Amino acid sequence: MLQAVRLSCRRGERRLFSDLTVKVEPGTLLAIVGENGSGKTSLLRIFSSLLPPEDGAVLWEGEDIQQLKELYSGQLTYIGHLNGIKDDLTPLENLMSAMALAGEVCSQTEAQAALEAIGLKRPIHRLPSKVLSQGQKRRVALARLWLSTRPLWLLDEPFTSLDVASTGIVTERLHAHLQRGGLGVLVTHQEVDLPTDRLQRLRLTG
Repeated sequence: MLQAVRLSCRRGERRLFSDLTVKVEPGTLLAIVGENGSGKTSLLRIFSSLLPPEDGAVLWEGEDIQQLKELYSGQLTYIGHLNGIKDDLTPLENLMSAMALAGEVCSQTEAQAALEAIGLKRPIHRLPSKVLSQGQKRRVALARLWLSTRPLWLLDEPFTSLDVASTGIVTERLHAHLQRGGLGVLVTHQEVDLPTDRLQRLRLTG
C-alpha cells in the first residue's frame, strides 16, 4: 500500500499543494489530474522519492520511503514524461538498456516480445530510434511495463503521443497489472478507461 500523509510541496515562492493525504491500495490506480502547473508531476516525483516534500511523508507498506531508500526503489517502475530514448540506439537496445539501468535485466527475446506487445513490429526493433515517430518512441519507453515485475508503477502522462489503439493496449496492460494485485499512480490529461472499483482520481488545483 502507498500512502501520502499531509504532503506539502512548494516551487519557489508558490505552494503547489498542502496537507494532501491519499491512499492507494493494491489492485487500484490513482489518476492525478489538474491544470498545468498544479503540481501533478511534482507529486509523482515525490512518490518516486526523486523530490523531497516540503512537509509530510510518503509511506510504503507503512514505512517512510526516505528511510527505506533502495528497498523502496526496488519496488517501483517509474516512467517519466520524457521518453529517455537515445536516438543512436535501436528500440531493442534502448529497452534493454533501460531495463538494465533499472536493475531489471531481461533477455533479447523478452525485450522483442515486449516491443511487439505494444505494437512495434520486428522490422522496427533494429532501426535507429532517431527515425521513429514520437508515438513510436513513447511505445518503446512504455514497453518496460510488459517486462516489469515490480508492484508499484508511477507513470507521467503515459498516453502522450499515442493513438487510440495504443492507448487501449496500455490501458489493458494497466488493468492486468491491477488484477495481479499491483498498484499504480499516473499523471494524465485523459480519461482512463478502467472499472470504477480499480480507479480513483485526485484533482490538484494549484
